[in-house]
Amino acid sequence: MKLLFIGDIVGRPGRDIVAALGPKVRAERGIDFVIANAENAAAGAGVTGAICSSLLAAGVDVITLGDHVWDQKGFEKEIGALIRVCRPANLPATNPGRDHVIVEKDGFRLLVCTLLGRSFMGAKADCPFLGADALLQRLAGKFDGALVEIHAEATSEKQALGWHLDGRVTAVLGTHTHVATADASLLRQQTAFMCDVGMTGPHESVLGREIVPVVGRFLDGMPRRFEVAAGDVRLSAALVDFNPDGRATGIEWLKLKQT
Repeated sequence: MKLLFIGDIVGRPGRDIVAALGPKVRAERGIDFVIANAENAAAGAGVTGAICSSLLAAGVDVITLGDHVWDQKGFEKEIGALIRVCRPANLPATNPGRDHVIVEKDGFRLLVCTLLGRSFMGAKADCPFLGADALLQRLAGKFDGALVEIHAEATSEKQALGWHLDGRVTAVLGTHTHVATADASLLRQQTAFMCDVGMTGPHESVLGREIVPVVGRFLDGMPRRFEVAAGDVRLSAALVDFNPDGRATGIEWLKLKQT
C-alpha cells in the first residue's frame, strides 16, 4: 500500500497545485491515502472550514494542522464538524477538534495524528513523546498502521521522536520549517522517516512569503506585511510504501511542478 503526505500548503498557490496535481499523482502512483498539512493554507496563516472542505473535495483524505491552527478567526467553532481534520494531539485537551483521524481502505485502518514539538516553539503543548505514547496506547487495536506528523522546529527533536516510535508506527514525517531535508530513510524497525517534507506553495520566496519585505525586515527590523508569494509553485511530499502489517518498505521525496 502507499500513502502520500503533502507538506505545509501555503496560501492559494499551494491549494491550487494540490487540487491540480493531487488526483493525477494519486492515479499514476496507485496511492491509497493522501494526507496534507494545511495549517498555512489561508493566506499563509491558519485555515478555514471552507478551505478544508475544498481540499477534501480535491482528493485529500485527512488534513493535519500545526501551531497556526487557531490563526483564522472562528475556526475553533468550525473544526468540530470537520471529521477528517485533526489538530495537534498534544494541545490541551480543552482545545476543540479531534486529536487524531482514522481512515480505512480495503480493510486497512490508518491512524493519522500530529504532534507539536516544544523546542523553539511558542505553542502551549504537552510533551510530544509522552503524547505519542498515550495516543498509541489509547487507540491500540483500532488501527493497523500510523502516520505520525511531528510539527517542530528542531531537527534533533524530530529525529529523536522518529527513533522513539521506530517499529511502532508506519511513518514519522516532519513539517513546519518549510524546507525539505535530504534524510528520507527507513529506520531500523521499518518506520519511514523524514525530518521535514518541505513546503507546497511558491518557492520563489522566503518560506512562501514575498522576498522583498522579508529581506527588508531582516535589514532594519521594521514591521511589514508578508504577503504570500506567487512564483515557482511546487508540490512537496513524501511517498511511503508499506505492507499490510503497517511496516514501511520505502520512502521517496517528491517535488512536483505543473507542466
